[in-house]
Amino acid sequence: MLAAMRVSGAHGLSLHCLSWSEVGVPLVLLHGFGNEAHIWDDFAPVVAPYYRTLAFDLRGHGDSDRDPGLRYDHDALADDLEAACAALGISRLVLVGHSYGGRVAMRFAGRHPERLAGLVIVDAGPDLDARGVLRIRLDTQRADPSFGSVAEYEGMLARAYPLARPEVIARMARHGLRSREDGRFERKTDPRFGAAAADLTSEQLVARMRVDSDALWADLARVGCPALVVRGAASDVLSSDTAERMVEQTLAKGTFAEVPRAGHSVMIDNPEGFADAVARFALGDA
Repeated sequence: MLAAMRVSGAHGLSLHCLSWSEVGVPLVLLHGFGNEAHIWDDFAPVVAPYYRTLAFDLRGHGDSDRDPGLRYDHDALADDLEAACAALGISRLVLVGHSYGGRVAMRFAGRHPERLAGLVIVDAGPDLDARGVLRIRLDTQRADPSFGSVAEYEGMLARAYPLARPEVIARMARHGLRSREDGRFERKTDPRFGAAAADLTSEQLVARMRVDSDALWADLARVGCPALVVRGAASDVLSSDTAERMVEQTLAKGTFAEVPRAGHSVMIDNPEGFADAVARFALGDA
């Protein structure tokens, strides 16, 4: 049964958490930039009978606290995961992360490889395809700051996620907005989340990405548990070459799954294909 709770994150922040089950090895789900924990609503029930299944709103997203200090880097979000796991009594877990959440998962895995029973990285890698980075950056810069109705936001989401079913778009809109005092609606994601990167020149952004890339490759090299890399067949964020390097050269026990009819947002574009790929890894003969 789906339940919501609040848990303590790092730096004095409070995190919103969804729980689908309370029995079994914990399986923790981390969403990507601009999404929130309900993005896993189609997938979580698949594994909930077998795992203690939880999903967090990352800081600055959903119903979790925004950070006044704008600490939204991989390390700060990995700090949150450490604090939340401590608050919930979680020592060993399976970790699933999509996009930005996938990179946070890599950082946590590099810090605590002995705590992972399994790792699933969804359309994310230490190196990111420049096409996808530019698309996301431009989409964020062009996005409307507010909406006159939930339906207006649904229309924007439908254009951004052309492969998603209408009921998925409606759910994303319902959970992704908050009302304002003037009667309009705004997205729950902190608009300052990417403020530091937005102020960088292209050359500075490339240099920052190179530092992050080197650190995340080193994190992956420390992972000894079974790991799955999931890529959307039409992804413009995780290239085939990067996915191959992750699985064949870096992860000690890496496997790969490519989901058809899906771009970067794999679990949104093709929920059944995503669930099938991850269930084969997570459930085995269960």
